[in-house]
Amino acid sequence: MVISTKKSFFYTFVFICSILIFNGCSNKIKKTTTKENSETIYPSDVIPFMDEWKILLGDGTYTDSLVNYEKHNFFYVENEGGTNWVVYKTPNSGVTSRTSSNTRTELGQKAHWIPETGGKLTGTLKVQHISTTGDARVASSYAVVIGQIHSDEGHENEPLKIYYKKFPGHKKGSVFWNYEINTKGDNIGRFDYSTAVWGHDFSVVGSSPTEFPEEPEEGIALGEEFSYEVNVYKGIMYLTFTRKNHKTVQFTKSLIKSEFATKEDIPEQVKRVYANRKKGGGIERETAYANEIQYFKQGAYNQANGKSTKSETYDDDITKQYANGSYAEVWFKEASIHIGESYNKEKK
Repeated sequence: MVISTKKSFFYTFVFICSILIFNGCSNKIKKTTTKENSETIYPSDVIPFMDEWKILLGDGTYTDSLVNYEKHNFFYVENEGGTNWVVYKTPNSGVTSRTSSNTRTELGQKAHWIPETGGKLTGTLKVQHISTTGDARVASSYAVVIGQIHSDEGHENEPLKIYYKKFPGHKKGSVFWNYEINTKGDNIGRFDYSTAVWGHDFSVVGSSPTEFPEEPEEGIALGEEFSYEVNVYKGIMYLTFTRKNHKTVQFTKSLIKSEFATKEDIPEQVKRVYANRKKGGGIERETAYANEIQYFKQGAYNQANGKSTKSETYDDDITKQYANGSYAEVWFKEASIHIGESYNKEKK
């Protein structure tokens, strides 16, 4: 009986010790896991080319040091289904650049180039949100620019802006790209010519502030992934757009020889869009953007504002804008950038 009691005590002691040791190990494992999960993943961890960019955020924050940089509610990383995405988020009204009324959380390339030497920009993304308020008659309402080429001299116009736009109540929106002429003479005559990729182009607008055009059949929904490639080689811009279960769409546009150098060259689309505006109606210099310094931009350049598009801004309160749908949000999971001819020797 004594022996049995001793054995029972011994086994009980061993059992308790085993539990204590296991719990100690378990706690160590949990702490390690917690520590690992709490480590911040920065946009530069997802898209490593961040050292080649500067950024302007929708609240006016500017920095040219983007390695291990983030800012909550503007520029950060979200994980969805095991995939990390860089988030660019910006309100309808905030602090913006000296030449624009539109806010942006957008990268600006540090390096510069001319069309003759060229460069390439790629991005794989999805637009998660665009402003839900605006004037349907204004072409830039309900839209965000997700990639650009911007001139850094002369008129500082934009030979490329890639847009996503979706009217309220529609399930599908449109992707299109605009070419802005490098105006000959006074830049008041500048205009954009728009080309549809999926859905409508820039010129398709509503018949009243609250009446929308028909939803595009071949449109693209919020949250739907797609990719673009902008490849400027020896003065020619090659654009490629890809999307799952759809044919690849490609375009070619010269940046060194104008298609709009005379009044007769102005397209009907432009005459219609700019009919009641002060700007528009100009012509482009014959050599377009030849030998003019350019740089790429990428992110979320919100086209909604309280001035031209009559979008709601809640007295510039960013928190209220985010809470009430007055913002643009774009997620990128991949992107790349290259400069000069050496990156693409095989291009025709």
